[in-house]
Amino acid sequence: MGVPLGHHLHTGATVGCDPISWFERGNLINNPSAFVMGLPAYGKSTLVRRMVLGLTGYGVMPLVLGDLKPDYVDLVEALGGQVVRYGPGRAKINILDPGEATAAAARLTGQARIEVLADAHQRRLEMVVALSNIWRKRPPESISVQILDRALHVLDDTTDRIPVLGDLLKVIQDGPESVRAVAVDRGDKNRYQEITRDIEVDLVGFTSGAAFGDMFSGHTTTPLHLDRPAVFDVSSLGEAQADVKAAALLSCWSYGFGAVNIANALADAGLEPQRHYFIVMDELWQALRAGEGMVDRVDALTRLNRQKGVGQVMISHTMSDLAALPELDQKKARGFVERSGMVILGALPEDEMPRLSGAIKLARAEQDLLTSWTTPTSWGSSADTEASPPPGRGKFLIKVGGRPGIPLNVALTSVEQGLHNTNKRWNLGRRPA
Repeated sequence: MGVPLGHHLHTGATVGCDPISWFERGNLINNPSAFVMGLPAYGKSTLVRRMVLGLTGYGVMPLVLGDLKPDYVDLVEALGGQVVRYGPGRAKINILDPGEATAAAARLTGQARIEVLADAHQRRLEMVVALSNIWRKRPPESISVQILDRALHVLDDTTDRIPVLGDLLKVIQDGPESVRAVAVDRGDKNRYQEITRDIEVDLVGFTSGAAFGDMFSGHTTTPLHLDRPAVFDVSSLGEAQADVKAAALLSCWSYGFGAVNIANALADAGLEPQRHYFIVMDELWQALRAGEGMVDRVDALTRLNRQKGVGQVMISHTMSDLAALPELDQKKARGFVERSGMVILGALPEDEMPRLSGAIKLARAEQDLLTSWTTPTSWGSSADTEASPPPGRGKFLIKVGGRPGIPLNVALTSVEQGLHNTNKRWNLGRRPA
């Protein structure tokens, strides 16, 4: 049941699996989500691309919200999808842009309208707070969040156009009465300026910094279309600082989840057809490690009020990535793994097993299988011969709760092989076989 991923390692039977099919059709998992984990270069992205391809065949719209390498661009283009190339000197995302929320609210009534507007406001606030979190490597103080919240409301009430971060900065600097009331400056302008100094510094940095300013200072240049597959290509950030990449990923996730939430609200009201979406969140660890409190930011930005028809997959390397987080964030981050409907594991080293066993139940035989896949390729390859792949490449173990895992080998078709080459630059100088 689900996308045919490959063959069972022991029986040779076809293994069909994806979080949407196993949740919606099979009732095999309790929510339509997956967490994929394994060492680099062993096929995690290839596995997820196979899910993307198969689910597209089922009529599900894949949304790859941040492709750093890029691993998914060729596939999405082959599917006739939209590629948004985002980063310095490329497309921008305005984190204060409510997207289609305003237009959708005009078509909705009652509680549905209230919820769409509230969700759009909260996502924009959370994104500003997330940028501040990345900028300072720690969460902003609660009073700063309250001031930003009130300033954003003032901005929406006093402008008839889509605001940008520079507009929010001006509201903070002008200090209207309602914002100063939240700041509790007791009528002292100097006190107000002292209270809001950190907020000003952050917003100036977001709008004028070399990388941040180029990405976040202007209006959204390429709106996301949810009627076809889409990918945010952020591969231009490959050599950028970790905080810039984390900010880019978070903005993609926030923008994508917000757009899906609006689409589902319109579908619930019978104003648009109900579409199913498969959201891919790769390189999760890069965002989580951007600073203390980032787990909460990611959780807030990626929530969906309406899970109907929406599946998601998070991809990271090892549990050590989560263990490297500040102590307060480690247990929360482990919850991403524990709450996933299924966990799909690739090759992992022996020292990962104690950490992994703390999040999911693994038999000793399953642990041995995962570690055996890390065996390197054999010696003897040369410039004239193609090296054989590592024994564990393409091999995965599907785990659901305490059930025995399903080991499989991902099998690619000849067509897919041309779309799944993540080493193109290395292949340019090779002689043809």
